[in-house]
Amino acid sequence: MRKSTSTLTPAQVYRYAVQTFQPHLKLSNAKGVVAETILTVLFAAAARISSLSDTCQRLRDVPDEHVVAEALYSTLPDYNRLRRRVQAALLGHLPKALRRRPQVIAIDLTLLPYYGADRKTNPSVMRSQAKKGTCSFYGYATAYVVRKGWRYTVALMAATRETTMAEVVRELLRQVRAAGISVRFTVLDRGFYSVEVIRYLQQARTPFLMPVVGRGRSVKHPLGPSGSNVFKQCKVSGWSEYTLTNAKKQKATVRICIKCRNQCGERGKHGRETWVYAYWRIGPKRFDWVKQTYRTRFGIETSYRQMNQCRIRTTSKRFEVRFLYVAIGYLLRNLWVWLHHAVLSKPRRGGGELHLERLRLRTMLLWLLEVAIEMHGLVNTASTERILPCTVTS
Repeated sequence: MRKSTSTLTPAQVYRYAVQTFQPHLKLSNAKGVVAETILTVLFAAAARISSLSDTCQRLRDVPDEHVVAEALYSTLPDYNRLRRRVQAALLGHLPKALRRRPQVIAIDLTLLPYYGADRKTNPSVMRSQAKKGTCSFYGYATAYVVRKGWRYTVALMAATRETTMAEVVRELLRQVRAAGISVRFTVLDRGFYSVEVIRYLQQARTPFLMPVVGRGRSVKHPLGPSGSNVFKQCKVSGWSEYTLTNAKKQKATVRICIKCRNQCGERGKHGRETWVYAYWRIGPKRFDWVKQTYRTRFGIETSYRQMNQCRIRTTSKRFEVRFLYVAIGYLLRNLWVWLHHAVLSKPRRGGGELHLERLRLRTMLLWLLEVAIEMHGLVNTASTERILPCTVTS
């Protein structure tokens, strides 16, 4: 029997995107601008990795940039309501199978540089180590499903200067559970290694895995290492237990996995290499399993890279606007994941076979831009007050 085939077109992807955004973000007609026109401009700006202003200037039959911006900003609710709408949109195409069994959830925080004049006094801006020419950042935390072919971002929140890591974990896990997803265990970055986070996860009965941050005297100290740095000098893989204590004399006890291996000249290094992980209520039986399981967390770093490939740029100081543009990046990425899972995968027993080469994320964004150009036209000229010089031909 001949297999039936069909094709996915840019117009269909555009309709899928509108169906993903509009019912949840609830953009309404304002200032004489239709809500779908606002969405089209947002898709084009995300595809061009540009600003709303520049995109309006490049699309021919759209309202003035100030009119579109005013129409968009007038429909935006406060941050808490916007976050709930974004959460509903993130879960719009979530497969039901993710709710049938517990999932491994990765949690992390990404920082976007901020160069505004008020970066030191703005309470919404976080301070961190210097990166890309600044120590000020807007922070956004996400929860991500660690499952091949189902790597959806299922929770998103903004982090401010007053937000603690324990509050980030609490809010993201609340969103994950509100979506009906059971947590098998969480995989966290080294930035979450603290007494407060560990105590919360233990009180919430949530198993976790995270790397241990070396604290205390270093291995090279004349008196020898102390604290968690003791594990760094181990040359043989093993298991242990460790109790952390913070400045408030609060304590948290975790299990320790020490994984060692020979470097064998990799990156020009020789000798033994040691990784140290903290976990709770997981019960691993092999050292390699711990290391490989933690490595799956790096998929969330890929989601940050892909989000930045479709994040609208802005100089606006409005907290809600910046959060919306980051959310649009994640929503477009989730749409791309869903298309591969539900539309572009090859049906087979045991689950669909993914073919990422059929539609790259960048190609999907270009398709959305093509639809916007077909609907409104493209300005492909630039004005000048000078007389153009004669073209020299050879």
